[in-house]
Amino acid sequence: MGRISISCLFPASWHFSISPVGCPRILNTNLRQIVVISILAAAVSLLYFSVVIIRNKYGRLTRDKKFQRYLARVTDIEATDTNNPNVNYGVVVDCGSSGSRIFVYCWPRHNGNPHDLLDIRQMRDKNRKPVVMKIKPGISEFATSPEKVSDYISPLLNFAAEHVPRAKHKETPLYILCTAGMRVLPESQQKAILEDLLTDIPVHFDFLFSDSHAEVISGKQEGVYAWIGINFVLGRFEHIEDDDEAIVEVNIPGSESNEAIIRKRTAGILDMGGVSTQIAYEVPKTVSFASSQQEEVAKNLLAEFNLGCDVHQTEHVYRVYVATFLGFGGNAARQRYEDRIFANTIQKNRLLGKQTGLTPDTPYLDPCLPLDIKDEIQQNGQTMYLRGTGDFDSCRETIQPFMNKTNETQTSLNGVYQPPIHFLNSEFYGFSEFYYCTEDVLRMGGDYNAAKFTKAAKDYCATKWSILRERFDRGLYASHADLHRLKYQCFKSAWMFEVFHRGFSFPVNYKSLKTALQVYDKEVQWTLGAILYRTRFLPLRDIQQEAFRAGHAHWRGVSFVYNHYLFSGCFLVVLLSILLYLLRLRRIHRRTPRSGSAAAALWMEEGLPSQKLAGTL
Repeated sequence: MGRISISCLFPASWHFSISPVGCPRILNTNLRQIVVISILAAAVSLLYFSVVIIRNKYGRLTRDKKFQRYLARVTDIEATDTNNPNVNYGVVVDCGSSGSRIFVYCWPRHNGNPHDLLDIRQMRDKNRKPVVMKIKPGISEFATSPEKVSDYISPLLNFAAEHVPRAKHKETPLYILCTAGMRVLPESQQKAILEDLLTDIPVHFDFLFSDSHAEVISGKQEGVYAWIGINFVLGRFEHIEDDDEAIVEVNIPGSESNEAIIRKRTAGILDMGGVSTQIAYEVPKTVSFASSQQEEVAKNLLAEFNLGCDVHQTEHVYRVYVATFLGFGGNAARQRYEDRIFANTIQKNRLLGKQTGLTPDTPYLDPCLPLDIKDEIQQNGQTMYLRGTGDFDSCRETIQPFMNKTNETQTSLNGVYQPPIHFLNSEFYGFSEFYYCTEDVLRMGGDYNAAKFTKAAKDYCATKWSILRERFDRGLYASHADLHRLKYQCFKSAWMFEVFHRGFSFPVNYKSLKTALQVYDKEVQWTLGAILYRTRFLPLRDIQQEAFRAGHAHWRGVSFVYNHYLFSGCFLVVLLSILLYLLRLRRIHRRTPRSGSAAAALWMEEGLPSQKLAGTL
């Protein structure tokens, strides 16, 4: 009966044998192969499961991180934890024409990645309400008494000081940015107001406030800040993580390399107020100009800036077109329209000897007013009587000359230069009048559809005023819609349509305009974009101050995967080393019996008995 020797797998001192009763022969001959394959299979299985676990862990972390960022923006309604020492604060005062508002923002410690922006949010008090306060009148009202400006703005700063933790005051930047009301003042009066602020505020408050923190910003700057704020809330400055995200190819302005980069597509904004209309959008490609004069004009309309904390990094360099058109807001446009009606009608009456509009019995028939509504225009002590005919198409034709379009290429309202828009790969948000026109009465806010909007506007214009009043009394329109909105809805619908499609040249089948009042249920102010831009270098300062700790934390996070691979590799090497060692022992063990047999044979030839040989051994 043969025997199976187990000594092949163990040192010689552990040698023992068993009788293979009932064992198949194949097991005897292939035992070494079976053991080797089993060890290798175990090692490969361990490596496979390590890779699967790591991949699942990091894939889940990536998804969770993105989901958490989304929730942070959508449901950012929790009260700010003022006891957290890692929370930083910033204060922005918007000094407008009708009043001044103060906004307090906060953000957690930067994550240490120089490619990421600060995660700035609006601060919320203990009742979860945004920390915002407004006072009247506008700061421009103190043009003749600048020494009173500090007293005027003190209630706002006291309000901010009460909400920002005292220990954080000296490191909290304060920005006082003045807009439309201050722009119309002479430079000497602007300087006097700003000088009073720069002199008195540091005496009474400990906020971080330098000479560059108080200024009158241009309409272009205000538009850029609004564009930054909207796209930040939409998450368009983040890195591409999903294959289904909208992307765009960008030629970086001022880059030494001509290679384009791929990043998230940003959204353009359209904002039609009562007095002016503004458009702002990114120009990803290098633009060409029809003439040197057009190029000179374009320089004042194109803003190039870096949102990143490192000026040498071009990942967050943007080229944005911003244009503001005074007189193209909804109310200002209606005023210009009425002025034209009045002047033209008076002139025609004189030439033709008519009395159109001079009495209620012979009113001027206005296609831009709802059917059968009566209205009046008063100028220079004269009254002109109007009656609406509710003809939307005729109204559009009447107001088209107010666009002041020219035959020159790449122009918009008033013949102003406008770089081309890639309509098939773009997205725009329409605010203020764009939203009011579509939602307040027509109840079509959100995704804009030109055909549906035109039909709804036609039906509204052609509806008798008495029926519209009845619907209003029954509360069928938006809660903040008033009779002024009902009266001029027909005109403003036609005006918005013409400005969008004829003025800015958007095709009628354009499907990527969203009219909105808020983004993710939050009203986004240009002040958010202002503090994002003005604090963009703070992350670099924090990174430099905490280089060792941030670098160590970064290494721990990045090396997690590699440590697992290294462990698995070392485990395989150790297993193979043990296997080779055991195989080596097996060979040595097999050679030992052969050497003994050969010696015995030799000694037998010399006359020594084998028993004595065994005893000698």
